[in-house]
Amino acid sequence: MKRVRFVVPIGIDDPARVSGGNVYDRRVRDGLRRRGWQVEVREAADASGAAAALADPDGVVLVDGLAAGWDAEAVRAASRRAPVVLLAHMVAAAFPDADAAAVDAERRSVGAARRVIATSRWTAGELVARGLADRAAVAVAAPGVDPLHGDAARSGLGDPRHLLCVGVLAPHKGQDVLLAAVARLTDLEWTCTLAGSARARPAFAAEIVRAAAALGGRVRLAGVLGDAALDAEYRGCGVVVAPSRVESAGIAIGDAAGRGIPVIAAAVGGIPDTLAAGGAVLVPPGDPDALAGALRAWLGDSALRSRLRAEARRAATRMPRWDDTVSAVERVLEAA
Repeated sequence: MKRVRFVVPIGIDDPARVSGGNVYDRRVRDGLRRRGWQVEVREAADASGAAAALADPDGVVLVDGLAAGWDAEAVRAASRRAPVVLLAHMVAAAFPDADAAAVDAERRSVGAARRVIATSRWTAGELVARGLADRAAVAVAAPGVDPLHGDAARSGLGDPRHLLCVGVLAPHKGQDVLLAAVARLTDLEWTCTLAGSARARPAFAAEIVRAAAALGGRVRLAGVLGDAALDAEYRGCGVVVAPSRVESAGIAIGDAAGRGIPVIAAAVGGIPDTLAAGGAVLVPPGDPDALAGALRAWLGDSALRSRLRAEARRAATRMPRWDDTVSAVERVLEAA
């Protein structure tokens, strides 16, 4: 039987710890197991946990980049005993407010791995361009989507005036840009739901709460949503808005596109690749005026809405599936 030790941040199955990285890790774990792999999951919450999870490997190790960054020396020690493959969801150095220690830990942990799996072509390119990894050592395994059926097939057919933004409340997700944009649209009818945890950056989340309150009840802060509640939001919205400043691939963006929902998003990072199949409008990142213009066009032009909906439904059939993601990961593990 093929075996892999998968080192991940603690709580990837915890409904209160919703993140794109956790979704990706779960899908890879479950997909490998369905293919007959013995996947030993070891969770880590900090540097000591990462060191323990990486200790004494007896076969291939797949380590989430977040956990790897907590103890780069443990990654290096493990790589002396067994093949270590690092899963890079993001490039810490690409964040404008990146912590110098985190950037250094990323450099050392990526450099210690035998192979690197990047979750987007953009991430792979950043790793190579910044000198963190050799091009030959990096493979891409982009997030997939689920086939369009059941409730998902009715996604995006709700009120076209209802906007949905999914993501942790944090500066790199750009919810402040979205609220600044919709503040320019008070002459139009619209509502907006922001779905995502406020735990990661509480000061920023507090700013979002204040900005939302100033918009007269049009914006709902939904917090972390379970699968059923998020499905209901997807069915009830007309468009998904992704105003990110930094984004590797955007699992929530891919989820929306895979459901055939039109997306208005920032043209940053891996987002253009994720939405390359169509059904989307891209705007410059960090530009409330440009985003407001795109939203005004969506809200006011029924022909545009019809065209984007039709494009999005067609694009959904061309999105990669999670089985494709697992296949890409499996190829790297088998060759490590």
